[in-house]
Amino acid sequence: MKVILKQDIKGVGKKDQIINANDGYARNYLFPKDLAIPADKSNMNNLESKKASQAHKKELEKKEATEMAKKIEAISLEIPVKSGENGKIFGSITTKEIAQNLEKQSNIKVEKKKIILQEPIKILGKFNIEIKLYDGVIAKLKLNIIGK
Repeated sequence: MKVILKQDIKGVGKKDQIINANDGYARNYLFPKDLAIPADKSNMNNLESKKASQAHKKELEKKEATEMAKKIEAISLEIPVKSGENGKIFGSITTKEIAQNLEKQSNIKVEKKKIILQEPIKILGKFNIEIKLYDGVIAKLKLNIIGK
């Protein structure tokens, strides 16, 4: 019997996946526990329309992320910090500070966990920082750390 899973089931399949299940397993376990529905014509049509709407939503999100990436790449962000001799910074610049300054200076809100830094910045200078906005969309931010 073909069924459409309503949620992930370990060892069986993922949500919205169509699987072949034994008749007894489907009728006695999957259907009563509301884990699956029969794969009849109307349920298949509902699943197809749901997948189409999800694909359209993902496409819009990716387009929006691409536009934001263009805006970010046009920006040169400057962060003034206190520094000592040899261009060393008191403390360090973290993803949180980069996100806050980006929002203050250019009204672009980015989550700090999307900013990719191998390690916090501890010296003055210019850096190219990657920001992963969406799966496959990475913006390169020009960052200039200047002393006060």
